[in-house]
Amino acid sequence: MISAELPSGRAPRIVAVYSFRYDAHLVPAMLENVAPLVDGWIGYDDSAASGEFSDEPARRYALLSAARDAGAEWALAIDPDERYERRLRSLLPRLIEGEARAYSFWFREMYTPTRYRVDGLWGRKSQVRLVCLRDGVVAPAKSGLHTSWHDLVPETRPVRSEANLYHLKMIDPTRRRARAELYERLDPEHRMQAIGYHYLADDAGLRLERIPLGRGYHPRHREDGGLWMSPGGDSAG
Repeated sequence: MISAELPSGRAPRIVAVYSFRYDAHLVPAMLENVAPLVDGWIGYDDSAASGEFSDEPARRYALLSAARDAGAEWALAIDPDERYERRLRSLLPRLIEGEARAYSFWFREMYTPTRYRVDGLWGRKSQVRLVCLRDGVVAPAKSGLHTSWHDLVPETRPVRSEANLYHLKMIDPTRRRARAELYERLDPEHRMQAIGYHYLADDAGLRLERIPLGRGYHPRHREDGGLWMSPGGDSAG
């Protein structure tokens, strides 16, 4: 089910889009994080879904379609266990006035509230999260486990924003193991990701880097010890 909080009397320029299921209690802090960045938000309540993981491409398509129907020019995607760096507020005007129609962010896997992993592939992770809706929304080619947000808008060539997006779920080693186990069950032949998923719980070669001065996130992370996912795996949101 989709719900929204949008400005009255005018079309929003940037709308945050997100879905949630087992991590619903994280939504208020997430919305506090994106409030300075967007004109409103559209959420997808996935709590009625069955199974460990619902159709992500379908959820993302529904969210982008709702944002476009509301008149939004841009969608900024986020999950309840993620936070954008504060600096993004000053960067956004330049990004949306540029020629690009999609922007990626450095995806920082947090191992403490203030340090993220940078060894090997960890320091190179990025995800497209800001997409332009002016040219419409494209239905996903097929249902399934994952799809990128920019696959759902036409003819985009993503540009890196250089801003950080902090992923809090990996802070707890129990969640790291549960996440790896779930994706191995869902994609045992590694069709979605050739390297597989065991690496998510592998701390070999671990090297952490502190969030640079001036690039922190708000609100502060408050660890609750929960899984933020089903007892058998990752959140469907």
